[in-house]
Formats: sequence, C-alpha cells, structure tokens
Amino acid sequence: MYEEFYGFSERPFQLTPDPAFYFESVTHKKALSYLGYGLNQGEGFIVITGEVGSGKSTLVAHLKQKLDDERLTVGEVVTSALDGEEMIHVAARSFGLDVAGGDKAADLAAIELFLHEEARNGRRTLLIVDEAQNLSIGALEELRMLSNFQLGSHPLLQTLLLGQPEFKQLLAHSDELEQLRQRVIAAHHLEPMQPGEIEPYVMHRLNHVGWNGNPEIDSGIWVKLHKATGGIPRKINQVMTRLLLLGAVEEQAVLETDMLEAVIEEMSGDAAPVEEATSKVRPDREGPAVDAIARAKDEARQADATLATQATANPAVAADVRDKGLLDHQIEAIEAAFAERDKHLMAMRSEIDRLGKQRATADIPEDIGARLAAIESRLDEQESSLRNALGMMIDYFESQGSREAA
Repeated sequence: MYEEFYGFSERPFQLTPDPAFYFESVTHKKALSYLGYGLNQGEGFIVITGEVGSGKSTLVAHLKQKLDDERLTVGEVVTSALDGEEMIHVAARSFGLDVAGGDKAADLAAIELFLHEEARNGRRTLLIVDEAQNLSIGALEELRMLSNFQLGSHPLLQTLLLGQPEFKQLLAHSDELEQLRQRVIAAHHLEPMQPGEIEPYVMHRLNHVGWNGNPEIDSGIWVKLHKATGGIPRKINQVMTRLLLLGAVEEQAVLETDMLEAVIEEMSGDAAPVEEATSKVRPDREGPAVDAIARAKDEARQADATLATQATANPAVAADVRDKGLLDHQIEAIEAAFAERDKHLMAMRSEIDRLGKQRATADIPEDIGARLAAIESRLDEQESSLRNALGMMIDYFESQGSREAA
C-alpha cells in the first residue's frame, strides 16, 4: 500500500533477509573481515553471533553472493532442537545427499564420500548452520567430528555457525565444548548500529527502491528512531514500515517526529489491552489479601526449591515433577497457604462466638454487638478477598506457564 503511494518499486523495509538491501555498518564490515579471514583458512569453525534481528542472515546472504560457486560448495542448515544423529542426517541432506535417515553410520559414510569427491574435483565445502543456539551439545560435538574428515593433511569441511548471544555464552563457558572452542579460527559478535548509522541505513534502503525525495523525512527522526530501536536493523525496519504506512494513510508528504512518536507509542501499546485487563483484576495492594499473597509466593518459591532438591536426589520425585509440572506444585503451595489462613479465620470466629455467649454475665460494653457485627463483616470481606486473590494468582501462574511453554 505505502509503496504505491510513495512510488517505490518494492517495500524498502521488509523483514525477510535480502542481500540486495545489505548495508555495511561498522559492525557488519568487521564481521565480513572475520569471515574473509576464516574462509581463507579453509578449516575449523567461524562463529558469528548477534541479537535477534541484528542482520546475521542478511550478512550471510550477502557473503554467499561473493563466493565462487565453481570453487566452493555450500550446504545450509537452519536448526531446530537437533540431537547428534539428527544433525548428521540434516547436514547430509543440506549437501543434496540421498540419505534415508535412521542410520547414522550410513549418513556419515555418505558425507565423507561426498567431501572426498569435492576435494578431488578441486572444490572446498562449507556448511552454514543458522540458529546454532538451538543445537544440543551432542549435535555440536557431531559437527566437530565432521571437521575431522581430511584428505591427507587437507581438511575437507569448514563450518560457519550463526547464533544468538546465548550461543556465544555457551561456547565460551561450556566445559563439554572445549575441543570445538579450540577449533574456532574466527568469531565476531554483531553489535547494534550506532546513532550516526541510522540515517544512512534508512536512506540506503529507500534509495534501493527508487525514493526520489517523497516523502521527506524530518531530521529530528533519527535520534528518536535509534532510541526506540536500540540500533537493531529488524526493529528499525518494523518502525519505518509503520511510519510509512501512517504517512500513506494520512497522505503526508513529510514524515515528522510527531508521527514517529505516535507510531512508537502505538507499537509499544500493542500489548496494552492484555496488561490493562490484568491490572483490573489485581487485588488492592492495601487490602487484606496482601499478606496472604506474599506468603503464598514464598510458599511457592520454597516448594520449587524443595522439589528441585528432592528431584536431584530421587529419580521417582523427578519423574513426578516432570509429569505434574512445577506450576501445579506452585498452585498447591498457594492453596495450602490460604488454607492455613482459613484456619486462623475459623479460630477468630470461635472467639467471637465465645465472647457473644459471655455477654449476659461478663462485664462487656453495651456496644459489643455492633463491634462483633463489624468484625464479622470485616472477616467476611477478608475471606472473600483472599479467595479472589487465590483465583487471580492461579490464573496468573497458569498464563505464565502457558507463555513459557509457548
């Protein structure tokens, strides 16, 4: 829609990686240098990490355009949570090998034969593995074992690993990956773009789709755009897409800072209805349920710690925890905490009844009836508040559990 209104040949801020839109920021230029050095070595592992949307996939797509297809064969794997055997099978398929799966030895033999044939034909082989943070330790170890294939003293396979920051941490600190770590010959972490790179980045993409000055862009936008996106390319693309769409809808020839602020506010408020709904059902923080809620949370934390300790020492308990789920145990702990409070309420009511029976004989003020009625009413309110809080907390934990599972 907006590309037609402004006369663009295509959408300039699409979210899918496209090497045609590659922009060489300072951090991407460094990454390309490390990639060039690593590829010249022709062995081991090259590791590129970065936040979601930092441009890893676009960088690799740009790199592939520069590679000589006649001298380098490239296989690509976008991983899910693969174990070691699955990793071998997927790697074989990435090179176009006809492997049936289920036979790791056969898959390995097919890969080795393929690598030898490529080497004899004067071709090197590169395996690109994206989303490496999803791989198991076993799968990473299998990749390391593949790097052992040689023809004489010549390595047959080089691997490029792309991953999010957690993969960088795993690789740096896992004792199980020491041997793989020793084979990393080049690594770079993609940083966010600097404030001064935002305008060149946006204009680069606009010029690629035939921008001719329409729309004009207020110079005050760039600082706000960097602040809103943190310099992450994909986030910049998201904001600019919404800004251009707003401009087209309102038929604006100039994109101004107040329009950007409106877009940012709208995007940050996309989740507001859920948050607002949640806030409406929260109990009064000054109400009688506060203490019980705090106790319930403590009980839930203690239950988690106890279950974790028991699961470590007792396989049967561990199985029970897996089957039942910590969420259920948390809810049970909360219910137990409220049950304890109910006992106290019952004891208080018994004391009130006893005082009422003593009214005729004991020296009790004449307004004791009104006082007892007020206490009884307060107790009823407290019990109702506690029950509501219990229901709300259970709903909260269940919704949290659903999000974590997703």
